[in-house]
Amino acid sequence: MIGNHRRKVLVVGLDCVPPELLFGQYRDELPHFNALMARGLWGELESCHPPITVPAWSCMMASQDPGQLGIYGFRNRADYSYDKLSIATGNAVKAERVWDLLSRADKKVAVVGVPGTYPPRPVNGLMVSCFLTPSIANQYTHPAGLRDEIAGLVGEYMVDVKGFRTEDKDWLLRQIYEMTEKRFRLVRHFLRTKPWDFFMFVEMGTDRIHHGFWKFIDPSHRGYEPGNRHEQAIRDYYRYLDRELGELLAMIDQDTVVLVVSDHGAKKMDGGICINEWLLQNGYLALREPPRTPTAIDKCAVDWSKTLAWSEGGYYARLFLNVKGREPQGVIEPRDYERVRDELAAEIAAIPDHQGRPLGTKVHRPQALYRATTNIPPDLLIYFGDLYWRSVGTLGTGAIHTFDNDTGPDDANHAQQGILIMYDPAQPGGGREIKGMSLYDVAPTILHLFGQTPPPHMIGKIIA
Repeated sequence: MIGNHRRKVLVVGLDCVPPELLFGQYRDELPHFNALMARGLWGELESCHPPITVPAWSCMMASQDPGQLGIYGFRNRADYSYDKLSIATGNAVKAERVWDLLSRADKKVAVVGVPGTYPPRPVNGLMVSCFLTPSIANQYTHPAGLRDEIAGLVGEYMVDVKGFRTEDKDWLLRQIYEMTEKRFRLVRHFLRTKPWDFFMFVEMGTDRIHHGFWKFIDPSHRGYEPGNRHEQAIRDYYRYLDRELGELLAMIDQDTVVLVVSDHGAKKMDGGICINEWLLQNGYLALREPPRTPTAIDKCAVDWSKTLAWSEGGYYARLFLNVKGREPQGVIEPRDYERVRDELAAEIAAIPDHQGRPLGTKVHRPQALYRATTNIPPDLLIYFGDLYWRSVGTLGTGAIHTFDNDTGPDDANHAQQGILIMYDPAQPGGGREIKGMSLYDVAPTILHLFGQTPPPHMIGKIIA
């Protein structure tokens, strides 16, 4: 079908969908997802490192790794000072993504809610920016007039559930459903009323419901209580998503290829490791004055002249070394850099859990993960307990292990494996499971469906 001028592609992006739920526990209850799988191709989709929304969606649509993009997480060092971090909005993404290439090829594109698209950029079609939009009072659409059209359709458009780390689960559930319903209503409206060859949207509700409700569904979670009243919350939401998907599928024709993708998966969170507390207690980090209450490291009085390393927390840890000639008050001689990095990597990997048992922590050197390391990479990326434990950057607890999240209640961490389903009516896959796919494969595959040759800098392969 390459070269077919009528070929269209619809990408349904679901942030943070784990294969064990969609392909496993829930599949038989999701007739539309199941039908796509049964007729098409499907399989696990390996995420990037780290498996985090930012940068994963941009990696997927540019087919380049985080090191090549120079985006190592939600917040990145803006320079080698100690306190200047920048949020990786769309301005940080310099690489062309699929919709840029298709726009240049005169294809009509529609892009809704894809992380890494705020502020919106001109495309040959429309763009509604993502969950990083500070407020819909900002200009968040292209063209600009689309904002009024959206308001007329859904009222207050929700780019995200603000404050999703909350104990008020009933409120959270209502917010997730409201956001998702508005997003799908908007998508249906655009499908009906706008010209498009390539249409992609990303729904964030899947991510928010996993973080907010995982402990209620997973008997192996430390917070699980049998018979709790939210035990079906995530299952019910997937059933609702399936109905929304069914409405979209009813609107497209036999010239449209459908892809359902997630940027990463999800898994239970067992606890947190206070990495800066560990660095402090082991002599790698020095404070002029210890905080009396739990305090973010950028608010602490760090004695940089005596500090060898510090870390930013999050679902994974980004650890930085204080190198002479690189950081303003660097103390590690450049000749000792690899020795200190190796020493820290080994010691951190050996941190046990709260009962002294091995944690299974994975410590990565960016140079071993990426084809390039542009901008300012961390010196180490750390997955505590293989991401069953999160990283906590706060100082002042006095403890290495914690079961409280310093940014609010959160039940789940991210997992390396996401999902992909692809159904091409012209070349159905017959329900074949594909092994070994990565999110880098998505962009070249989409370009191939349009008869375009993926540019040589794309690192993924074409899925067929």
